[in-house]
Amino acid sequence: MAEQIIKISDDFLNIRGDFKIGGILNIGTQASLVRRSNGAYVLLDSYALSGAIKAEVDALTEHGEKLEAIINLHPFHTLHVEAAHAMYPNAMLYGTQRHHDKFPELPWQPALTESAEFANAYAADFEFSVPAGVDFISNNENLHFSSVLAYHKASRTLHVDDTLMYIPLPGIVGKVRKPKVSFHLTLAKTLEKRAGACADFRLWATQLAEQWHDAQHLCAAHSATLLDGGATPGSIAKQVLEALSRAEKTLRRHEKKYG
Repeated sequence: MAEQIIKISDDFLNIRGDFKIGGILNIGTQASLVRRSNGAYVLLDSYALSGAIKAEVDALTEHGEKLEAIINLHPFHTLHVEAAHAMYPNAMLYGTQRHHDKFPELPWQPALTESAEFANAYAADFEFSVPAGVDFISNNENLHFSSVLAYHKASRTLHVDDTLMYIPLPGIVGKVRKPKVSFHLTLAKTLEKRAGACADFRLWATQLAEQWHDAQHLCAAHSATLLDGGATPGSIAKQVLEALSRAEKTLRRHEKKYG
């Protein structure tokens, strides 16, 4: 996959970047440049911009002067954090607790991106949600299910890392089988090992679909961007609920073990 910018709306640009496992398999990653209602921009997630993509971002943000903040939403997406800050050192830097712990030398804003304090600060333009019933920062650094989901109200766009995936299939298969929104495959391993975890997760996913029922676009890391998925009202919300239904076997197995 090639690096590119996908224009969701005049105020929301989804940046599709490269992320290679072992330097070979490119599973991609993302960041999104969003213009707030006050005219300032924020970057959702960090990415080391280069070439035409950086030139476009620089033109829109007046070489970073109008970039208000870099907002890191996934605890384990840390590869580009230092590079993004170096490119735009005057932008406020937000991150999760793991970002703070991993890069204590960086000038982090005190409000963690998983906190209500942070969500309130950007409530004019965004709504944020943290998955319930699952580990937000897993002890196993290979388990990357949870992230802070960001919903941009003006463009009706959901930006999500790992937690939700949308993977079009290649070639003829992709034309025959319609891709589906699904929960990340690490769900089974990240559910909290306690009674009630699955009930909390179900409630969170159901409320997410209800709260963001008017979502039209979905930008997912390591997979793809679903454009105009909400052309039929409630389409993306419906797909989230269908993903939850498909996850029932996993949830029931967990409940059988932990209650």
